[in-house]
Amino acid sequence: MYKNYKVIGIITARGGSKGVPGKNIKMVGGKPLIAWSIDAAKGSKYIDRVILSTDGEDIAKVGKDWGAEVPFMRPVEFAQDLTPDPPVFEHALSWLKENENYVPDIVVHLRPTGPMRTSQELDESIELLGEHPEADSVRSLQEPSKPPYKMWKIADEFMVPFVSDMPGMKDWHTAPRQSLPKVFETTADIGIMWARTVTEKHSVIGDKVLPYILKRPTVDIDNLFDFEIAELLFKKRNGQ
Repeated sequence: MYKNYKVIGIITARGGSKGVPGKNIKMVGGKPLIAWSIDAAKGSKYIDRVILSTDGEDIAKVGKDWGAEVPFMRPVEFAQDLTPDPPVFEHALSWLKENENYVPDIVVHLRPTGPMRTSQELDESIELLGEHPEADSVRSLQEPSKPPYKMWKIADEFMVPFVSDMPGMKDWHTAPRQSLPKVFETTADIGIMWARTVTEKHSVIGDKVLPYILKRPTVDIDNLFDFEIAELLFKKRNGQ
């Protein structure tokens, strides 16, 4: 609990990964991928409960073994390849309210694909949201390796700048990045929202989003190469 706010962590771990079969329970850094999210949440000062939402029995077993609650199995209609996040969270919150009369104030989205997050980062982000009741959520950010001003698309066989106009600047796509506007990309590490953002706005982001800028390298695991990067980052973190 943070102040008087009940805080719940929800891990979303669908089975049936196409890119890496069994991705959410594949070993990385000496643990199943999902265990890193569980450990970070359980190490938080503020997160009261860690709930796993999954449709996979194997994922559910690993989650329980590492200390997550699995009070329900996610219905198949909320576990499709193109299922967006909001209905997954709406189902979880609805189930907890109807079956346990449990209604949290703050929801922490724990994506297994962001295993580098720390308990301290979660706590700092929860505090940030708690200090801003007018906000809808907090998201982690990092500077991208290549800003959109240097990106291209192809139209009628020719390259066209992705950003079509930069007033007062010519050939901005070849300019030093220091001369371009600073931009950020979201990462899988931190996603924290008021429960009302989910139940009233049917969103996990909302309209007013507070930034939590990461101070370390990260990885969003999607393929086998990402697992290799994660292994290197864990070794660096552990001084190996």
